[in-house]
Amino acid sequence: KYDNACDIWSCGVIMYVLLCGYPPFYGDTDADVLQKVRLGNFTFTAADWKGVSEDAKDLIRKTLKMNPRDRYTAEQCLAHVWVKNKAPKAANVPLEGGTINNMRSFRSQNKLKKAAMHVIAQSLGDSDLKNLKSLFMSLDKNGDGSLTVAELKQGLEQAGIADKAEDLQEILKHIDADGSGQVDYTEFLAAAMDKKVYLKEETVWAAFRVFDRDGDGKITQAELKQVLSAGNMDEVATATQITELMKDVDQNGDGEIDFKEFMEMMKKA
Repeated sequence: KYDNACDIWSCGVIMYVLLCGYPPFYGDTDADVLQKVRLGNFTFTAADWKGVSEDAKDLIRKTLKMNPRDRYTAEQCLAHVWVKNKAPKAANVPLEGGTINNMRSFRSQNKLKKAAMHVIAQSLGDSDLKNLKSLFMSLDKNGDGSLTVAELKQGLEQAGIADKAEDLQEILKHIDADGSGQVDYTEFLAAAMDKKVYLKEETVWAAFRVFDRDGDGKITQAELKQVLSAGNMDEVATATQITELMKDVDQNGDGEIDFKEFMEMMKKA
């Protein structure tokens, strides 16, 4: 039955999302998510939770107990050290190693996936990108809407992970789609997004439809060229590159990319 114990569980889920940017129970479809919710299994991935205190994780564990009798009450939550003492062991860490890893991974993606990530970054709502938006604003010291190597380096030093991004200049070069020498907001979002955000089926479908210009459920080589030649992506639209890209993604060799092939491309690390 529904009672206040359900609300405590919901608070635990919300707290998890606020601290790492994605939900504790993740799946490619709603059915996958519900199955994981019923099992009650979740983890704190080291790369994403490195800067989160044990106090915070302890409170999440106590609010997400599957058995309502074992779950914290509202009174116990309010008395927990993380709430009562206002996160006393929290670190002031704006930039995490996981974000840098996402940016580094983006560097090695093919042209189509990079373009798709840009489409997704432009279409997602504030609720999906709240953490990254706050991170971007904290890194953009002069408030000009772009990040320089110096600003990114300062963020890494503040986070104590500067040694993990010796290739920072190279990372920035591949994120900088328009060749301006800086990373603007959309470029940052596209590169820094976690796969748990951009691999939602409805999100990938929305990106697929941008490339599927005639809406027939297939992306042709002509449609690829048309989209990749628009905006700031014109440097990737040569005939040879488009042909190679099609071969890379078109698994069944029919000369077109269907949604299943598109999704498989998006899932690749």
